[in-house]
Amino acid sequence: MAADETHRAIEAVFRIERARLIGSLARMVRDVDRAEELAQDALVVALAEWPKTGIPHNPGAWLTQAAKRRAIDDLRRAKMRDRKHAEIARELDEGERQAGDMEAAMDDDIGDELLGLIFTACHPVIAPDARAALTLRLVGGLTTDEIARAFLASEPAVAQRIVRAKRAIGNAGLAFEVPHGRDRADRLASVLEVVYLIFNEGYAATAGEDPVRPSLCAEAQRLGRVLSRLAPEEPEVFGLLALMEIQASRLTARTRADGSLVPLPEQDRARWDRLLIRRGLAALDRAEALGGQGPYALQAALAACHARAVKAEDTDWPRIAALYDRLRTIMPSPIVDLNRAVAHSMAFGPEAGLTMVDALAEVALLKNYAPLPAARGDFLFRAGRLAEAKAQFEAAAALSRNAGEKAFLRARAAACDEGG
Repeated sequence: MAADETHRAIEAVFRIERARLIGSLARMVRDVDRAEELAQDALVVALAEWPKTGIPHNPGAWLTQAAKRRAIDDLRRAKMRDRKHAEIARELDEGERQAGDMEAAMDDDIGDELLGLIFTACHPVIAPDARAALTLRLVGGLTTDEIARAFLASEPAVAQRIVRAKRAIGNAGLAFEVPHGRDRADRLASVLEVVYLIFNEGYAATAGEDPVRPSLCAEAQRLGRVLSRLAPEEPEVFGLLALMEIQASRLTARTRADGSLVPLPEQDRARWDRLLIRRGLAALDRAEALGGQGPYALQAALAACHARAVKAEDTDWPRIAALYDRLRTIMPSPIVDLNRAVAHSMAFGPEAGLTMVDALAEVALLKNYAPLPAARGDFLFRAGRLAEAKAQFEAAAALSRNAGEKAFLRARAAACDEGG
């Protein structure tokens, strides 16, 4: 293998192992920045050694041991001046002495180490936007520039989010480990919230020229698959994974060649990714087998209703409306109420939807929320009240910050003049 090809292969292996490596190191040295530095040092050693010896059978174990040795050397040079360093060094020395069967040792706790990193990156002491940035940096391996471009933020702003997140971890004295009992349940909700935030920003971009950003969806799906392997008994993990897989199956059908949005009923279902649908339905089956009745499992069940419909007119809207009724009881929010109104309008007629959205008109959270007048415009359009519908679509377009969505809403407003 040529030197360039070898280096590319080593870098590909490192990208795969990076999150696990940082999780293991952060757990030992109690410092995210230092863990990242040690991981990078291990890559440098691998780039020097592996072209001569070949890529080892368990590269993750090799990289971790290389980083451990560097950490031990650093601590010894510092003469272990404080008690914390002395305790860490003893742990590392013990690990070094027991590293005869390096691969077996690594396989024992690799899951907990990566899961511990995810739980720490998504800790509630960190602001939600910083949690997403830190998760993508540590677990996803994205650069600061890539994260900034994904969220349409400046690189310095994203860098500051990550710095603040790391500082919050240090100030709170968080251990890089999987929490237990009630704390685990509370923290899991934060983890799932961050992963879904990343997915949603890709599925329906809040700002910018592009209505969707598939790379963010793919990263969130990858995180969801990692969580499903590391937490195989958590129904909401599988509920979220199912929801993301099914929604992602529609990505290529959501936009036209010019970038404009295609409404769900008008999408070419032959373009839906059947493999992702199968994966999503399998994850939903797993969630339900585990007793999943949480918000993600219910939302996945909603998405499954669309996935199972061969044609738009086959969609079981009464079931979707009933599922939204259940979702509203366990996850009450104005957004759920708005989506519930859409479902009821499709199941029982536009007037039913209008009655429900009229009740939401004064909700503060929805005052400047473009989907509210957009939904009302759709109900009015289907009720034949075209002049009123046009005004609602224009109001929605004025509120939207996404160029693709604006264009779609203006086209709907123009269609009102043409009688549909």
